[in-house]
Amino acid sequence: MSKILSIALNPAIDISSDADAVRHTHKTRTHNQRQHAGGGGINVARVIVELGGKCELLYLTGGATGTLLEAMLEPLGVKQHRFRIHDPVRVAYNVRELSTNLEYRFVPEGPEVTEEELAPVFDLLEGSDADYVVASGSLPRGVSDGTYARMAEIATRKKARLILDTSGEALHETLSKAKVFLVKPSLGELASFVGQKIDHDNAGSAAQAIVRSGAADYIAVTLGGDGAILVGADTIQRVPAIDVPVQSAVGAGDSFVAAMTWSLAEGHEIGEAFRFGLAAGAAAVMTSGTELCRRADVLALYEANKG
Repeated sequence: MSKILSIALNPAIDISSDADAVRHTHKTRTHNQRQHAGGGGINVARVIVELGGKCELLYLTGGATGTLLEAMLEPLGVKQHRFRIHDPVRVAYNVRELSTNLEYRFVPEGPEVTEEELAPVFDLLEGSDADYVVASGSLPRGVSDGTYARMAEIATRKKARLILDTSGEALHETLSKAKVFLVKPSLGELASFVGQKIDHDNAGSAAQAIVRSGAADYIAVTLGGDGAILVGADTIQRVPAIDVPVQSAVGAGDSFVAAMTWSLAEGHEIGEAFRFGLAAGAAAVMTSGTELCRRADVLALYEANKG
């Protein structure tokens, strides 16, 4: 099995609860509180382990919340590379309103990180023997928008495959200045990158133009309830969403990326890994709060929809 390194530069402690109703000004009483270590790269590692895989996890940690995050990650059972920063790890909060089944997600911007604090991350990446490097999540304040592009350049030089899941300027800088193996934008993120309106009909051709420019080998565009599109230089494959009961959309994208990476590391071809990612994304919305997907659900959905 190929080696995987998952990177979380802006991790979080994710807290989720339920409330009968969410109201302004008045106190909103919540119940059924759950908490997990979270943030893109950490969620990816959690899902890979849930699926029975192995990976290494690199993350930044600081403050009292960082100490808590580290304790929450100990049971994960993966090799961890912790790098200390001055500012505390952020805490994100998700509330599901039971009367409407709507979710309210409060996601702080997180700590400010200096380039000096980030430097050891690049040193570790230079020495890593990972075959797949997953760069997932937002960048912390204070670091260059080109941080993921620099990681992609290192991965390319070391003949590793970088898988990218981010948005905004970090996505733009990476695809403009470096090459990645796979990138997973949403429809909105793809539209923002190309600077024009994108719909389901032209998303495939827009993504293919990016691939043919040399920015990525593959692009998986997620369309929410309408499925996803896998694009290569000469192929556009669209697969509809898997119909499942929806509990929470939290972590669906991370589950998608993790399952694709795990499947690729297991030696499966890109189309099969794509369908496995779809199954994991669907399995994630079946769970509440920040629980992510369950292995049994992923396997069952994959088997039922792989035709």
